[in-house]
Amino acid sequence: MLAVDGGNSKTDLALVAADGGLLALARGPNSSPHHLGLDGSLDVLTRLLDEARRDAGLDSREPVEVAEVLAAGVDFPAEEERLRERVEALGWAERTFVGNDTFAVLRAGTERGWGVAVVCGAGINCVGVSPDGRHVRFPALGTISGDWGGGGDVGRAALFAAARSEDGRGPRTTLERSVPAHFGLTTPAELAESLHLGRIEERRLVDLAPLVLAEAADDAVAAEIVERLADEVVAFVRAAVARLELAHEPVEVLLGGGLMRRRDPRLLSSIEHGLAEVGPNLTVHVTASPPIVGAALLGLDELAAPAAAQARLRGELTAAVEELEGGVPAATRSGADG
Repeated sequence: MLAVDGGNSKTDLALVAADGGLLALARGPNSSPHHLGLDGSLDVLTRLLDEARRDAGLDSREPVEVAEVLAAGVDFPAEEERLRERVEALGWAERTFVGNDTFAVLRAGTERGWGVAVVCGAGINCVGVSPDGRHVRFPALGTISGDWGGGGDVGRAALFAAARSEDGRGPRTTLERSVPAHFGLTTPAELAESLHLGRIEERRLVDLAPLVLAEAADDAVAAEIVERLADEVVAFVRAAVARLELAHEPVEVLLGGGLMRRRDPRLLSSIEHGLAEVGPNLTVHVTASPPIVGAALLGLDELAAPAAAQARLRGELTAAVEELEGGVPAATRSGADG
């Protein structure tokens, strides 16, 4: 089977045997159709699949049995259908399943098959699944669909606060120094000019998110940004739980994405405190396994693979991702990858 976790900042693609053995893992850049279009997205995936097939010693013309393609930027049924049709036309698999990458986080974090998952990486999104299979989804299109959160928004909030600290419109904050210093500059005004003139790409503001988390312990403005992020996570979960009528059920809430895998104590404590008011039986977990594991497990579910195969896959693929990222366990990595 073929598994894809296509994020806003990176893409993982794995080839997996029916017994759960990992055949190959390839990593590439952003493959979100929202940012690249379908053609650009498929170009990235095709290159990664070719690389994985070479590493696994597989015939590039022979389709796998199942392809599980989960991607950021696939938010509406029509988008899922278009991507599925294009993947099917390429002949990668006998059966193809396409969905949003939030489903990968949910499956990576629980064996129950239901619950609520929030992805907080470069962007933010949520999915809820009830015990009877009903789904709750969110468009996750940014401001136009009411979203705020993820590394990109946290980074922009940090620069916003830094600029207002510098010119006196807002409270003083250590972000005034640390935000421009991250880019080798001295003042927020210099950073704003560099962004405006294109010397620095705005997408790089996502890199500021770990800095904000680190400074929140001693800086009130940074702490306020972290609290806002926690509130947004809680708002997603509250809406999903209410719409699925699960307020009194033992709901697992799975947190994934680079910001959540950092396991920042302040952020997680604020989320847990907020969720205590949503329902008495909600439990919160940061997914220990990376999202590509969830995508691959969904593929093994389609193959009706036994528990031993799923356990083997979880172990081998998690270890391969950690090796790819320098040996740092996925549960403790920092960063704002999606």
